[in-house]
Amino acid sequence: MLVIALTGGIGAGKSTVAERFAELGVPVIDADLLAREQVRPGSTGLEAIVHSFGPEVLAANGELDRDRLRRLIFRDPAAKKRLEAILHPRIRAQMQRHVSEMDAPYVVLVIPLLVENAQTDLADRVLVVDAPEDLQIERVRCRDHQSTEEIQAILRTQCSRAERLGAADDLITNDGSLQTLLDNTTTLHHSYMSLARDKKNI
Repeated sequence: MLVIALTGGIGAGKSTVAERFAELGVPVIDADLLAREQVRPGSTGLEAIVHSFGPEVLAANGELDRDRLRRLIFRDPAAKKRLEAILHPRIRAQMQRHVSEMDAPYVVLVIPLLVENAQTDLADRVLVVDAPEDLQIERVRCRDHQSTEEIQAILRTQCSRAERLGAADDLITNDGSLQTLLDNTTTLHHSYMSLARDKKNI
């Protein structure tokens, strides 16, 4: 089966692209959703996080206090690496397990930090959704009601556009209308279906 890794910076439009692939009948596996599964109450992932960071990262109801943990790792690179060491192997293993269970011409893995975490080996092709930084900031500001400074801080934690584009086998530039974005995704879908057929016949 052909495996496509979908990535892009914050506000680039990768979620919309992923939704379009799903509408076209393509299995979509989202790393962020898998990450939430790994920290649900009673999970070994949450137990490991509490062991590493202490019970103060838990909310009163026993769930992970995401905001507290996010603030903690945002100001402490070593803490961020500890969290990644806990979660990334678990997410990777679960993602690979899901892929092995799929029966489809191709599958899309949505991995926002694909390049940052050196996970391009998970896929046959890397699809990058790209947008100019000022457009990214404007979209996130309207969507999440964050300040420009907050969004710029997030962007600084992600790889540069040049690094991400350097990893791309396929590119969708999302600087136009929503319909254009959907149409470009549909065009890529047909291309991937053809590539999947070719791979199957090898």
